Amino acid sequence: MTRVVTVLAAALAFAAASAAAARTDLTMGVVLEPPHLDPTAGAAGAIDEIVYANLFEGLTRIDRDGSVVPGLASSWTVSDDGLVYTFSLRPGVRFHDGTAFTAADVVFSLDRARGPGSVNAQKALFAPIAAVEAVDPLTVRITLARPTGSFAWSLGWGDAVMVAPESAATNRTRPVGTGPFRFHRWVVGDRVELVAADAYWGPRPALRRVVFKVIPDPTAAAAAVLAGDVDAFANIPAPESLALFEADPRFIVVVGNTEGETILALNHRRAPFDDLRVRRALGHAIDRRAVIDGAMFGHGTPIGSHFSPAHPAYVDLTDRTPYDPGIAKILLAEAGYPDGFAATLKLPPPSYARRGGEIVAAQLAEVGIEVEIIPFEWAQWLAQVFRGHDFDMTIVSHTEPMDIGIYARDDYYFGYRSDAFNAILSELSQTSDTAGRFRLLAAAQERLAEDAVNVFLFQFAKHGVWNARLTGLWHHAPLQANDVTGVSWR
Repeated sequence: MTRVVTVLAAALAFAAASAAAARTDLTMGVVLEPPHLDPTAGAAGAIDEIVYANLFEGLTRIDRDGSVVPGLASSWTVSDDGLVYTFSLRPGVRFHDGTAFTAADVVFSLDRARGPGSVNAQKALFAPIAAVEAVDPLTVRITLARPTGSFAWSLGWGDAVMVAPESAATNRTRPVGTGPFRFHRWVVGDRVELVAADAYWGPRPALRRVVFKVIPDPTAAAAAVLAGDVDAFANIPAPESLALFEADPRFIVVVGNTEGETILALNHRRAPFDDLRVRRALGHAIDRRAVIDGAMFGHGTPIGSHFSPAHPAYVDLTDRTPYDPGIAKILLAEAGYPDGFAATLKLPPPSYARRGGEIVAAQLAEVGIEVEIIPFEWAQWLAQVFRGHDFDMTIVSHTEPMDIGIYARDDYYFGYRSDAFNAILSELSQTSDTAGRFRLLAAAQERLAEDAVNVFLFQFAKHGVWNARLTGLWHHAPLQANDVTGVSWR
């Protein structure tokens, strides 16, 4: 009898385990709701967090280790002079509406991204392109105006995904891509739902339905994971809860790297932020470690320029503006502000910005700078701060990979202009050997630190918490994405 019971119990346990392993749904928490779902027409990282690799694909893609791998192009060749890229497209690829993906769609997508009417947030990525030609339905030739060593990597960004002329105009609300998942529904204010695309050209994902649940509040996010209302939070906004999850065998906790340079951005178009002495004073007035400890509960790496410490070309420049309120006061007096000044700090909704903003404001008050904190919702921040340039200071994490080039853009939101920096970036764009690129990247970091363009706070850490039976989620974030194409249940 004991043997029968034991065998029965084992059978039931096996059946239960098999049933659990057979799950094909996933609910993933995300902090921010995207303003729309077209990654080629918006700067919000929240868009790519849902659609990159899952719904939309590019000619190349960025893998979990940050490497460039084939996407919709199975291979490519580069001419000896570095000016001509020839891409071989995968056969049999279709968009989710059934239309065939061909070289004509590549021409359309790239011309749209670089054209005069482009609203692509990373239009500068496509500036080196001189011409895009469809050699035949499965071959595309892209001619560059100048050698660009990072071109194949740039084509892996979410901003460079392929879209069809038949559906491009409605991708904001009804996205149509070529990826392993297709759009099902967007419940505004709550969630975005994707389902597996049965006609996908590549290996079918193990998941058949994915829900991206919007939970901006840190306490609610932690509670949702604990209750099982969400299966995973790839970047949970509650770092204070990590110890709780680490002690619970139901969950896996992973603290990884991101490309998120978190900065106190300054508006160079306005006084007194157009004064180098004031900008340096702000750097000396802020204790980076205190911000990391207070806002991120110790998770994060101090930075002194706009560059990821995970990159081999990183230079530690935090000693250029060490925390020293005394030096800050001297610099403010030299700039004509012995009693400080008043300024606004407009903060987007993520907890790192809201919590960090309180700490930064308190530290600036110690040197006489009176800060008015103004909280914004994400769409409002994008409209007024990012596009409208109507701000004094703001805190934001720049999560685009290797985005030091934003400092060379004439009309970027913090309004920095430097011929010296632009010359470095110009030489970098024409340099392909690794040693040369690393030397120029170091010089670019040095220039930004010397000019105290912004107050560089910390590199954002990726706080991942998910069900212990899940496998395939990314531990690091080489770009802003929640790629679930390789995720499955054990």
